[in-house]
Amino acid sequence: MNYFDYNATTPVLPEARAAWLDATERFVGNPSSLHRMGARADRALTEAREQMAEFLGCHALDVVWTSSATESNNMAVAHYAGSLPPESEIWISAIEHPCVLESARRYFPGRHRIIPVGREGAVDSQWLADELKSDRPGMVAVMAANNETGVLQPWREVLALCRAQGVPFFCDAAQWVGKLPSKGLGECDFVSGCAHKFGGPKGAGFLKVPAKGGVGSLLVGGSQEEGRRAGTENVAGVISMVAALALRELQLTGEGVAAKLVLREAFEEKVLAALPGSEIVGGGEDRLWNTVSALMPEADCRQRWVVKLDKAGFAVSTGSACASGKEASSHVLAAMGRDASEASRVLRFSGGWETRAEDWEDLLAALVAVNETIQEPAPARASERGL
Repeated sequence: MNYFDYNATTPVLPEARAAWLDATERFVGNPSSLHRMGARADRALTEAREQMAEFLGCHALDVVWTSSATESNNMAVAHYAGSLPPESEIWISAIEHPCVLESARRYFPGRHRIIPVGREGAVDSQWLADELKSDRPGMVAVMAANNETGVLQPWREVLALCRAQGVPFFCDAAQWVGKLPSKGLGECDFVSGCAHKFGGPKGAGFLKVPAKGGVGSLLVGGSQEEGRRAGTENVAGVISMVAALALRELQLTGEGVAAKLVLREAFEEKVLAALPGSEIVGGGEDRLWNTVSALMPEADCRQRWVVKLDKAGFAVSTGSACASGKEASSHVLAAMGRDASEASRVLRFSGGWETRAEDWEDLLAALVAVNETIQEPAPARASERGL
């Protein structure tokens, strides 16, 4: 199977797998236990915390281990729900991951405002700058890179705007970390990420929290993670996650990203040439080097691109479902001004660091072949043939 769904999850890197196996053998103790085996596990967590903090550019004590970016995002929003005055409002971008949007609806019902995005999918920072002149929310949340379109968000600019007005800033960096250098993200008040987006195991994530002030715990029970997240830490998962990120950060140095970007751009050019009526969603903005969100040529939506490509040996994802009632239309595409008919034609192709030029070429050939079958007129029904 040719895998082009890295934004959903990634294969575990050999280095991460080896780190996990080693950790399960060496650190069998509970990090909270007082005996030597517990102390060894706790020390391993501390070393991993220091390494993660170095990647992000923050203090080691600002890093909290979680099970996923979803948990981290829920924890960040829940923290503000417990620490802000009852009448406080939070502002979140229209294209945030559903776990952020749903958290806002749960913890701030009727008290969350949506930050608009432009037609190409980038947050309208000028709108934010203008609104901050007359109003001050309790928190602003803007992701680093969008999971559907790959569009890079102006999180550094938003951070500066929030800093100038004394507004806390929360950044979901799950799609950024491991694909672009993490340095500088630690300047945000809250930053979330997870291992399985960059070659680590599922079930391991992190949340960078503010250096000053207490942070409310989403999970209660024990006093792990300095009282900020109850539950025995996933020592092997954390060590494997950091091992994966260490390799990715090394790969991101030099001309690595530029070379990968060339592959994505070449694929896009060929798609537009080979499939008349296609379009690159967010094509006017800087995007992740691995992500292509493409509007496919018009066709009968009942003939599912994803299913046909899967049968051809390619795993891709769809920006939204056809009107099947099984999946909701993409809120990201809707925020970008795309109507339901356009959204039903969007496919997302997301490669990985290990994806080769030949793999992109093979995907292009598969798209052309599938398009030919989709564009063929369906056989007439018996009633239409006069039988």
